[in-house]
Amino acid sequence: MRIQDIRLRVCFNGRGDLGVEADVMVEGKLGRALSPSGASRGSNEAVPFVDDSPAKTIAGFQEFKSRIVGQDAGDIQGLAKLLREIDGTGNYSRIGGSLAYAISVAAAEAEGAARGIPLCRVIDPRASSLPFPLGNVVGGGKHASDLSPAMQEILLAPVGAGTVAEAAQLNFAVHKRVGKNLAKGLSYPLGKGDEGGWAPGITDEQALQVVSESVAQVRDEAGREIRFGIDVAAGSLYDPKKEAYYYRSTKKTLTREQQISFISELRDRYHLFYIEDPLNEDDFEGYASLHSSLKGTLLVGDDIYTTDTALLATGIERKSTNAVILKVNQIGTLGEAQRFAKLAKDHKQVVAASHRSGDNGGAQLSHFAVGFGCGLIKCGIVGGERTSKVNELIRLSEQLSGSLDTGWVGSIS
Repeated sequence: MRIQDIRLRVCFNGRGDLGVEADVMVEGKLGRALSPSGASRGSNEAVPFVDDSPAKTIAGFQEFKSRIVGQDAGDIQGLAKLLREIDGTGNYSRIGGSLAYAISVAAAEAEGAARGIPLCRVIDPRASSLPFPLGNVVGGGKHASDLSPAMQEILLAPVGAGTVAEAAQLNFAVHKRVGKNLAKGLSYPLGKGDEGGWAPGITDEQALQVVSESVAQVRDEAGREIRFGIDVAAGSLYDPKKEAYYYRSTKKTLTREQQISFISELRDRYHLFYIEDPLNEDDFEGYASLHSSLKGTLLVGDDIYTTDTALLATGIERKSTNAVILKVNQIGTLGEAQRFAKLAKDHKQVVAASHRSGDNGGAQLSHFAVGFGCGLIKCGIVGGERTSKVNELIRLSEQLSGSLDTGWVGSIS
C-alpha cells in the first residue's frame, strides 16, 4: 500500500517541548506520530532538528516530499533506507531525526489502519508476547530539581504479576506507598519529576532505602514478587576533565574504580535486578568489568548504544552488557530500530523499549515493544502520556491473546 500524502506540523510533547508531528495517508486511512524528546541524551543520538529549529526542519521537507509519497508504507526497512539516503549525513542533521521518526512511524501506523491490523503486527506479523512495564517511582538527575537524587530513576518490575494489568496495579501501589512514606513529616507537597516519579530532596541511598521498604510492604500485602533497579544516567554525573562522577545530593566525587565499587555495593545491598547506564557512555571496558561481576542482574546499556547497531556490535564483542534500551528516536527510524532489536535478541540481550522524558500522548511505544519482542517497557508511571502506554498494552493483551514475556526473568534470580 502506497503513501498518498504527508503533512507535517510543529506540536508539543508532554513536557511542553516542541516536536515534529506527521500525518501520513494510506488508502484513505490516517497514521499520526509525534516525535518525543529526551533531557538526558547520548552524544551519538540522531540530531533532532535542522539547525535546532522544528520549523526549519518542516520547511526543508518540501525539497524531498515527492521522493517519499508513493513509497510502500509497509516496507519499514525500505523507508528507513530512503530517509537515510535523503539525509546523507549519518546523523540526520540535514533533514532532522524528529522528522525521520515521525514519518517512519506514522507510515507504519497508516499501513496498519488500512489493513485493519495493529501497528505491532505491521512490525512483526507474529507479534504476541507482552513486555513487563517498568514503573518509575523516584526521579532525579536531569528529570528533576537539583535537590533530588543524582541518579535519574529508581524503577520497579513486578516479576510475579500474571498480567499486564496486574503488573501496572502493583507499580501504582508501590508508587503510592513510596509517596506516603516520603511525605511523612513534610509540611509541603511532595513534587514529581518529568516521568511521574517522586522527586524528594534526599540522597540516592535514602531514596533506595525508602523504595526498598515500600516494595517489601506492597509485596507482602499483594503476595507477588516485585523487584527494583536503577537508571544511573552516569553520563550526566561524569566530569571528563576530572574523569570522575559527582553526586550532588551527597557532594561526593568518585573515580571510575570507586564508581564501579559503589554500583556493585548498591546492587548487593538492595538486591537490584536492573542497573542502567552505570558508567560514562564510552566506557565499554568498565561495563564489561561490571557485567562479569554482577551475576543475576540486568546490566543495561542506553547512552553507550543509542539504538545504534554499530555501537551494539562493539558492546557484544566486549561483553559489556546483557540488556539494552531501544529508543526509536535515538536512531531516527522504525526500520533502524528494528535492526537494532534483532541484533540484540540474536545475541541474547534483553531489550527494553523506552519512552523519553518529553514523551508524546500516543501509544506507539507499546506497539514497538510488542512488535520488537521486548521483555520490558519503560513508560514512566503516572500522567496521561505515561498511562496511555500501559492502557494500550492491556488492550493488546486482549486483541492478541498475548501473555507477559517471562523468558528473561530467570536470568535475574
